[in-house]
Amino acid sequence: MEITEQRQGEVVVLGPVGRINNDTSGEFQTRLLGCLVYHGAAVLVDLSQVEYISSAGLRALMMASKQSKATNSRLAIAGLNPLVREIFTISRFSYVVTVYETPAEALAALR
Repeated sequence: MEITEQRQGEVVVLGPVGRINNDTSGEFQTRLLGCLVYHGAAVLVDLSQVEYISSAGLRALMMASKQSKATNSRLAIAGLNPLVREIFTISRFSYVVTVYETPAEALAALR
């Protein structure tokens, strides 16, 4: 799995590509938690290039949500494709993290 990282002002945008599952969730979680700890302010996870997320991927996002609360940083998710949106709906994960339709909406809210 590839994960792009770029800064948009004070917001770090992570863009995983492919599938976030048991094989890739460890790398994803490490990068995500690292951004929250080292960069601090705000992290946007753009899932528009993610075709599937498993419970292991959701667990990584849960850990990041807890970390963001502990460090007073902000975490947002955006760009869910229909399958990933369904997984978020079934798991009620949108109650855990803030989910935006587009990365642009999330960036505007995080700034």
